[in-house]
Amino acid sequence: MNISFGDKDLKKYANNDRLALRKLGAKRAKVFKRRLDDLSAAETLEDVRHLPGRYHELTENRKGLWACDLDHPYRLIFTPHEEPIPADEHGRYIWIEIKGVEIVEIANYHKER
Repeated sequence: MNISFGDKDLKKYANNDRLALRKLGAKRAKVFKRRLDDLSAAETLEDVRHLPGRYHELTENRKGLWACDLDHPYRLIFTPHEEPIPADEHGRYIWIEIKGVEIVEIANYHKER
């Protein structure tokens, strides 16, 4: 799967293990790299759907974004490259048609509630 970065710092962390370790901490940096490896190895978003990390669609004010677990409570947030996002007649996103993602942020979005 094609991966791009909407955040220049996250792109730096993805390409520099020492910087990731320093900025994200050991645990989060390790899991961040693992999630990027999983996404990179996948052909479509469907390929990671049932891997560790609990990949899931977000709802409400974050609809159109996806997340996967890093270290609790932090999540890696990303959005599909496809515009519009492929959906069926019921408005459900079609994961198998998503072939690229943009990494947007690492966040604890639960504190927004």
